Amino acid sequence: MASIRARDTTGKLFFDFRFQNTRCREQTALDDNPVNRRKLEGILKRIEAEITLGTFEYSRYFPGSSNAKKFDEAANQRARAQVKATPLFSDFAEVWLSEMSAQWRNSHISTIESTLRAHLKPMFGEKEVGSITKAEILSFRSQLAKVRNGKDKPLSAERINHIMTPLRMILNEAADRFEFTSPYLGIKSIKVPRTDVEPFTFDEVKQILDTVRADFKNYYIVRFLTGMRTGEIDGLQWQYVDFERRQILVRQALVKDELVYTKNDGSFRTIDMSGPVYEALQSQHQATGEFEYVFSTRNGKPMAHRNITQRVWYPLLRHLGLRKRRPYQTRHTAATLWLASGEAPEWIARQMGHTTTEMLFRVYSRYVPNLTRRDGSAMERLLMNELNHTSQTEAQEKDHA
Repeated sequence: MASIRARDTTGKLFFDFRFQNTRCREQTALDDNPVNRRKLEGILKRIEAEITLGTFEYSRYFPGSSNAKKFDEAANQRARAQVKATPLFSDFAEVWLSEMSAQWRNSHISTIESTLRAHLKPMFGEKEVGSITKAEILSFRSQLAKVRNGKDKPLSAERINHIMTPLRMILNEAADRFEFTSPYLGIKSIKVPRTDVEPFTFDEVKQILDTVRADFKNYYIVRFLTGMRTGEIDGLQWQYVDFERRQILVRQALVKDELVYTKNDGSFRTIDMSGPVYEALQSQHQATGEFEYVFSTRNGKPMAHRNITQRVWYPLLRHLGLRKRRPYQTRHTAATLWLASGEAPEWIARQMGHTTTEMLFRVYSRYVPNLTRRDGSAMERLLMNELNHTSQTEAQEKDHA
């Protein structure tokens, strides 16, 4: 029968119980007294209950014990014996990819293929998909944290999560098909630090538009004042510019030199042209109206945004003495300018392609204090107006009296 006992030599308490027909004794550093005995007896009751239910994990209670290693190894051997023969990871990954490709963009398929080739197959390719363990997955992830990228920096948490995602999907699908418990169960994604947006101020936008090369001025006016994503403006065609209704119809994006549908239903949207955007597109039509794409090269091909970024954008920021920021910050700038001007958040969300206003308040509100009234100015104005009105009313009543 299980019990809590004390060593004659040291007076320290220890557990004495049976597990899998083996007598187990586990030493503690607690002295023999009523308080410590009650504490350990409570733990022993839980152990006995879990043994009865078949859920007892020796290493969870006694992680440093030699018994824990022995029982865990025996459990692993039994688990491996029960697992049916499964295909190699590399073979199943190919089957999985071919089945999933129908619902993905070519650019995403290319990214998954690259992840499989560079990271997952070298590590797991020759293992049976049903033999991969949780420990191996965690070890692989810790190795990724030591990998250096092209700039000799460690991979970011976000990048590591992107590498781990297809691994999780493959193992979960294999577990479902071959009836074993996925080793990915219980593994959470690495927490990604929140990155702050860095929108340009109105004065900085004016500086940029006043200084940029004339042949790129229309391009940056549209970027700054519509909130369009890079792929959306690169893939914008004249058929989706409605001058009569003064609207831009966002229906597609240019991703890795391929026109694809917008990334989600919210991105499929209509943007209202402001005056400067309307004039910029009218001007641009005179330059490229004969071609398919709004912003195109001399031979009518869409412009390569990487080339523009390196040859025009970054040199311009350096010339103006402005902090280096990715061109995508033009989208964040549009949001903050709209908010600062007092536009309705619901309208702004539609222009940006957000399905709700949640992101506006969560990401951009700190750039526009009055958006959430956290500076107290709205209440102050209300009180001042009401108090002044009350004072004036009382004064008038006294005069009449």
